[in-house]
Amino acid sequence: MTKPLALVFYEKPLPGQQLANRLQDLGYKVQVLTNAANLAGQVAEKLPMLLVTEFSGTNPNVGAALSSIKQNPDTSHVAVLVYIPGATPALQQAARAAGANLTVSERGVLDQLPELLDQVLSID
Repeated sequence: MTKPLALVFYEKPLPGQQLANRLQDLGYKVQVLTNAANLAGQVAEKLPMLLVTEFSGTNPNVGAALSSIKQNPDTSHVAVLVYIPGATPALQQAARAAGANLTVSERGVLDQLPELLDQVLSID
């Protein structure tokens, strides 16, 4: 049986690596991306079911990549779950404007991951 592909990008190892491990536990094939400048290209090349990314507001490449992913007809269907350190309303709004389907606080992402996946994957 083929496992769905999830791409994960993070800058801080915690909770980024924990998220990657948890996604594997939930039955996903996980690839960790290390360069925000290549996010959109990697999504276009690999066509994952899901992209999970950290959005701290300090790396402008993340927002640009999300916009590019959602504007590209070949990748606009990819579900994008963004977790935000501190989950400030301004960062949540910026992430949604860039193309996130769902935003969540960094603190809650691990505990609620199965429910968040259900929610982000059901968004049209």
